[in-house]
Amino acid sequence: MLNKGMSIQGHIVEQERKHPNASGSLTGLLMDLTYAAKVISREVNKAGLVDVLGMTGDKNVHGEEVKKLDEYANDKIFNAMDHGGHLCIMASEEMEEAVPIPDYYPKGKYVLLFDPLDGSSNIDANVSIGTIFSIHRKISDGNDGKLEDCLQKGSIQVAAGYLIYGSSTMLVYTTGQGVNGFTLDPSVGEFLLSHQDIRIPERGRIYSANEGNAKFWDAGSKRYVEYLKEKDAETGRPYSLRYIGSLVADFHRNLLYGGIFLYPADLKDPSKPKGKLRLLYEASPLAFIVEQAGGLATTGDEDILDIQPEELHQKVPLIIGSKTDVLEYKSFYSENKG
Repeated sequence: MLNKGMSIQGHIVEQERKHPNASGSLTGLLMDLTYAAKVISREVNKAGLVDVLGMTGDKNVHGEEVKKLDEYANDKIFNAMDHGGHLCIMASEEMEEAVPIPDYYPKGKYVLLFDPLDGSSNIDANVSIGTIFSIHRKISDGNDGKLEDCLQKGSIQVAAGYLIYGSSTMLVYTTGQGVNGFTLDPSVGEFLLSHQDIRIPERGRIYSANEGNAKFWDAGSKRYVEYLKEKDAETGRPYSLRYIGSLVADFHRNLLYGGIFLYPADLKDPSKPKGKLRLLYEASPLAFIVEQAGGLATTGDEDILDIQPEELHQKVPLIIGSKTDVLEYKSFYSENKG
């Protein structure tokens, strides 16, 4: 039985005890991550007072302007994780290629994929932002990590989680045995259990979508959103629109209250339909979390966790949230396809 207020270190150790053959490496990996999160949280919370706001002048692999805090978060995670002996390779949304652990450090059996600062376009407006991470086991031969270790289905993740830097800093994670949330207590510098065994409601009354892009959506997505606006007491419609524009913040709210987040494919170019969100760094880890909490995640055509990645920066549509809501979306999408 877990106690509210227990430290995240205590929680991770409790989870490890359920696996008698565990080496402790995953525990060490997660503890290194929580250290990096504390450092990033500290900088986010004083961002307006130090020189971490604004642009670096560079562009990342996606052609997006790199903000100073993006770069800072990426470096802090990488430097906290490269020497612990738990990882063989890392890949980040901000880096063009995966980076194997250097030969002068010990190498482990795990793979870390991460979005160092999700929602960074909101940094200068003081809107909640976050960090998303995904952990896999190494599958290639030899000591060095390889690209194939990064390109694994979400269904076989070892762990996934996110940090949200808001009115408080929270860490939410799963190792495939339910979802728990921890709030950073700055007075003791520790993450303490605050949200035990998170379960997303079967149905919500919130939808989150950038309706400014609606004219580029497929017919099923358009029809579904119109359906959410219609009055129906049995299903709790009309739903309320709540869209922050920071994926972690929108997801976190819906995870706790129920609802659905939609980012359908952009059909500006019908010959090349694609989503905006990154499979490995955003969609897959959040899908693992939501399904552990009783929800679902889909592109419309397939479950997010069943997608075999083909490249590091692959993008996908993402519809994620309460189980009943996502199933309703899938029915609209299928009926209006083609």
